[in-house]
Amino acid sequence: MYGVKDTDMPTKLSDEIIAAAIVGFEEQKRRIDRTISELKATLAPGAPEPEATPEPARRKRRRISAAGRKAIAEAQRKRWAEAKKASEPAPQPAAKPKRRLSEAGRRAIIEATKKRWALKRAEAAKAERAAKKAAPAKAAEKRAPVKKAPVKKTAVKKAAVKKAAAKKAVVKTAPAAPPPPAEAPSS
Repeated sequence: MYGVKDTDMPTKLSDEIIAAAIVGFEEQKRRIDRTISELKATLAPGAPEPEATPEPARRKRRRISAAGRKAIAEAQRKRWAEAKKASEPAPQPAAKPKRRLSEAGRRAIIEATKKRWALKRAEAAKAERAAKKAAPAKAAEKRAPVKKAPVKKTAVKKAAVKKAAAKKAVVKTAPAAPPPPAEAPSS
């Protein structure tokens, strides 16, 4: 209708939208009431302002007699008693007393635990020893004779000369080492 599509308008009003609409309309009503009162004031400057909306007269509160209250209370108690009976589960048997462990039983458990752990440690140590024994044998199997490449005599001579030069340099630069401490005779 007139450029507004049906899809532009929400089909279902939420509580927030309704509350916002109420607030807006109440504000409009206040503005209108203010304008009306200003117009009335200009019409008759000395006349008192009538109330905008007179409140409806409240009805006198009805009272129930004591006998009526008593009858209602009794009927309600009766209904509650029936509801409790219907929802109450069958009585449960008395709870068994909590069991306690005797000192002898406790000692027996401790001893059994210690024995189990001792066996477990012994098995672990045995497995470790077996692994150590098997390790050197496997290492020996892995070492296969390796053919060394023939070394040229000139390379050997050069290496020997370098070693000798290095030793001389160390001897010249190294300070004299203090003598080792004398061991005290053991008693």
